[in-house]
Amino acid sequence: MKLKSLVLAAAAFAALAGTAGQALAQAKEQFFPLLVYRTGPYAPNGTPWANGKQDYIKLVNAQGGINGVKIAYEECETGYATDKGVECYERLKGRPGVAVFDPQATGITFALTDKVPQDKIPLITLGYGLGASQDGNVFKWNFPLMGSYWTAADILIQHLGKKEGGLDKLKGKKIALVYHDSPFGKEPIPLLQERAKLHGFDLSLIPVTAPGVEQKSAWLQVRQQRPDYVLLWGWGVMNSTALKEAVATGYPREKMYGVWWAGAEPDVRDVGANAKGYNALALNTSGTEPKVIQDILKNVHDKGQGTGPREEVGSVLYTRGVIIQMLTVEAVKRAQERFGKGKVMTGEQVRWGLENLALDQKKLDALGFSGVMRPVSTSCQDHMGSSWARVHTWDGAKWGGMSDWYQADEAILKPLVKTTADKYAAEKKLTRRDAADCQS
Repeated sequence: MKLKSLVLAAAAFAALAGTAGQALAQAKEQFFPLLVYRTGPYAPNGTPWANGKQDYIKLVNAQGGINGVKIAYEECETGYATDKGVECYERLKGRPGVAVFDPQATGITFALTDKVPQDKIPLITLGYGLGASQDGNVFKWNFPLMGSYWTAADILIQHLGKKEGGLDKLKGKKIALVYHDSPFGKEPIPLLQERAKLHGFDLSLIPVTAPGVEQKSAWLQVRQQRPDYVLLWGWGVMNSTALKEAVATGYPREKMYGVWWAGAEPDVRDVGANAKGYNALALNTSGTEPKVIQDILKNVHDKGQGTGPREEVGSVLYTRGVIIQMLTVEAVKRAQERFGKGKVMTGEQVRWGLENLALDQKKLDALGFSGVMRPVSTSCQDHMGSSWARVHTWDGAKWGGMSDWYQADEAILKPLVKTTADKYAAEKKLTRRDAADCQS
């Protein structure tokens, strides 16, 4: 009986595997898994991000899909929790037509980085994830498009140096990093420590326990240390709480500078005029003027198909969600140029598309993204494609006062990326890719 049961089980498994393989081979739609967090303390920030991604998919489908290939999608709620994110990944990775994941959290990215090489599914981590994953020769499947927390930290120090009249004027200054005590919040520390050694400023590290609703002890340290500047590496409820604590302790908001995940409407809305003068990095513009936003309003929201409220369209994080989904679509489109237009792409094919993105200003203008973002151009070696950002300021009612563009200093960034990537490769027993591998 046991032998018969084993034979029947093996036959059933083979039939199931064959059915799954056949479904994948016959996929008629490109499937985009959407990891989201619409619940919990990070929902106010995660929701507009997720809505922008979904609305752009609807826009592309309304315009005929990706060279005729329609996009299917399914959301999976993670609550920003790493274990739930991994569960979502495992559940959705086998769906027909799946070829890329956006983890939407640094912790989830860390957990998936060792999994995706075996599954041959690339990760898009726009503006987050592992700083070292810019190195495509080691991190073949990670794409920190448009910036990492190392580029963010570097640009903020450049900006502070400019305010002081030169980077040399930072010598002797006190800079405090108030950070989310998680992989996300810890990521900028190596770059800031390198800059501190170069310029002679005093760097203090002040962790905040997630989710960040309790920060009394952190801001007591700020009050005691009286730093010249505070860098805020927060997300979700942590950001507005930090601003409220700054008000309560009398720390000047104009001396506070947030990462680009601490510079959106939900971060300042509850603080309002009391947050006036607060600064944060900006990867993209906001507002309803860009053509792509107008297209979404006309072709999605005006037809009653919008994912969230109409008044949210064009906000900072909503627009960033649109950008992420556009880059995903363009990676599929780029892959189709090599592997067959009008076809559903595999993860390996989309990885090649992500590695060969070439979105110059003319292309961005044609897509409706004029003025929204910088051009992106990736390669085998560079999985980031752009390391530019600006600083914008909250005037008490809206974001404005945009600075000039800054580019992260490659003289500082490249050695840190290579050293860290080499260390990771040694730990994982990986071999750096050569020129031949870069063609595959």
